Amino acid sequence: MFQADLTNCDREPIHIPGKIQPHGFLVAVNHDCKILYCSENVTSFLNTSAAYLLGKEIEAMEHLLDGTPSGFIRQAIGFARRRKDFRPTNPYPIEIADSEFNMIMSAMDDYFLLEFEPEASDLQSNIQQAVGRSLSEILVDKSLSLLLTNAAKQIRDIIHYDRVMVYQFHQDGHGEVVAEARDEKLESWLGLHYPASDIPKQARELYKLNLIRLIADVNQEPSSILTLPEQANEPLDMTCSALRAVSPLHIQYLKNMGVASSFSVSILHQGELWGLVACHNYTPRFINYQQRESARLVGQVLSSALSFRQQEVDQQRSFELRQAIERITRLLLRNIPVEEALFNHDTTLQDAVPSAGAALLYENRISTVGQVPDKKCLEQLIAWIGEQTYDDIFETDRLPELFPPAEKYRDVASGLLVCRLSKELKEYLIWFRPEVLATVNWAGNPNKPVQYDANNVMHISPRTSFEVWKEQVNGTAPVWSMEDIKAAMQLRDEVNYAISRKATELRVLNEKLREAYAELDSFSYTISHDLKNPLTTIKSYSQLIARQADLEPKVRNMADRIQQGASKMQAMIEEVLQYSKVGQAKLQIKNIDMHKMLDDLRDGLMVSAQNPNLVFNIESAPDIQGEETMVFQVFSNLLSNAVKYSQKSELPVVNVKGYQTDTDVVYEINDNGIGIPEQEHERIFELFSRANDVEGFEGTGVGLSIVRRIMEKHHGRIWLESAPGSGSTFFVSFRHEVPAQLV
Repeated sequence: MFQADLTNCDREPIHIPGKIQPHGFLVAVNHDCKILYCSENVTSFLNTSAAYLLGKEIEAMEHLLDGTPSGFIRQAIGFARRRKDFRPTNPYPIEIADSEFNMIMSAMDDYFLLEFEPEASDLQSNIQQAVGRSLSEILVDKSLSLLLTNAAKQIRDIIHYDRVMVYQFHQDGHGEVVAEARDEKLESWLGLHYPASDIPKQARELYKLNLIRLIADVNQEPSSILTLPEQANEPLDMTCSALRAVSPLHIQYLKNMGVASSFSVSILHQGELWGLVACHNYTPRFINYQQRESARLVGQVLSSALSFRQQEVDQQRSFELRQAIERITRLLLRNIPVEEALFNHDTTLQDAVPSAGAALLYENRISTVGQVPDKKCLEQLIAWIGEQTYDDIFETDRLPELFPPAEKYRDVASGLLVCRLSKELKEYLIWFRPEVLATVNWAGNPNKPVQYDANNVMHISPRTSFEVWKEQVNGTAPVWSMEDIKAAMQLRDEVNYAISRKATELRVLNEKLREAYAELDSFSYTISHDLKNPLTTIKSYSQLIARQADLEPKVRNMADRIQQGASKMQAMIEEVLQYSKVGQAKLQIKNIDMHKMLDDLRDGLMVSAQNPNLVFNIESAPDIQGEETMVFQVFSNLLSNAVKYSQKSELPVVNVKGYQTDTDVVYEINDNGIGIPEQEHERIFELFSRANDVEGFEGTGVGLSIVRRIMEKHHGRIWLESAPGSGSTFFVSFRHEVPAQLV
């Protein structure tokens, strides 16, 4: 036989106790109405014994019931079975020894349970009239808190127990008294918490099946259920029994509180056990079947009212969250970048799910709003999240327990909700909630339920002290509700849709660009082929004309200008060809010795500049991974421009400096030349565009376009800092590792 103690009470088979409460008796019959189980105390009610009844037809017991016709019970069972489910018309009035009893029928597995209870009750008032008045009183309150408080009061007015509590179960199974009505002589238990072990899981499951539970007298000895020898190893399942005996642990628990009788009504919300109306009396108290059923009706109405009020709250909250998500969605539909839509408007990622702060990991960038951990902790957290999120959603209200580095950020990130955008790219929407410091008042120390006597022997008695025991709770955030999780997933879907739409648009745009580049390349080659020969002819004839000795100065000047124009046109054609070749070329990536390349370029430019005052400094030159010819073009163009546009300075200076970051090699090319206005910084990289104040300087407006196209080809960047009269600094950034698809 299972022996319950404090280490295994959550596994105690309380649905098969093998005993009943002794204020009534029980028999169980099979489908042939043969008595296979009988409570030992039947002798106290009938002029017979359990041993006599076992194995006999039910009619053997019927003649002991006053005025009950033979076959009545068999017919009642048959009538209940003819319906879709087993639905007896309980209770059936029975008379035994001139006393009125109620027979209560229920079915379990292959047996029909027949329980006989007295009709006489300790509750004498007209409970049905009281229930009618109480239901209208209960439903008046709109506030959930007032609803529960008034329900406790109304139920106490009906059943007259010393204390009536509304007891709510928390997510972890522990309970809290959230409403109370009591005799004014008793101390209040409102707000007290009780550990989950007080009402273990299997007991909570029974409360979902049996909505009312009466313990009439904790001091009465239960009566054993007897059966035939061949049934000895098949305990009777008493899940639906009203007389089912109580766990010895729970009996002792009630005795420790001084409670003599208890009565409970289950409160359900969406099919789950939300809580109990728990009633305590300090003297024994029996309530008959009809009165208990009336109380159950109150519980059912309270459950419905609770669900209705909770749905109102949930719907209002869901509406507010949907509104926030719809505002963000409208931004995403306008093709506003994801980061901007989530962070740069009145409604942010933080508003989509109520939180203290939020973060987005997208395209290897972390964006944040509100209160969040620092960057280092975020990076560690994101790496940890990748190991935890096997599903698309992950949530906890106790992050420091799971992720110790978050301990010092309890005031920011004790609660964590993560919604994954992409498993492959490890992109996430993340919300944070701070800890809520709270003092929980327990009814006794929940961590010390074991009691020892003077000989250091442990007793199975549960807590004997119910004095308030305070516990400071920290590192815990408000629980993420189902509405929070639904909102996060809805926003996730909207963001993913926007990303998918953007990716499709980019593919279309890339295809158009590919076609445009192909047309440009074809056009460039056509230009070079069709114009090179005419230009060569023009240049040759102008040279022949200029060689004639008897030319007038005016004519000679015109011939010279024709030669210069033809030469400039040829140079432009060559640069356009170079520009088109950049798009066609396949990169041959290698490590480039930048010291050698820069030294060679400096030597050539020092000679071509023909300026003895030119200062050309190379401070540092880390190597670059790239296509050598193209990289040479980049630095040749930038350094030539630096020398060219600083020539009018009294002491022209060009400085070159390279350095490494975590991901890139960056070079700065600085000069003290004429400078470039800020409004022209982007335009100078466009094809055939030059700054407005470069009259007198040779150029075609193609060189910087070639440089930018080469940098894009390498997945690098080019930018500048410059102002008129202050010189220019051009920056180029090359990756340490060029993407494999470019090699």
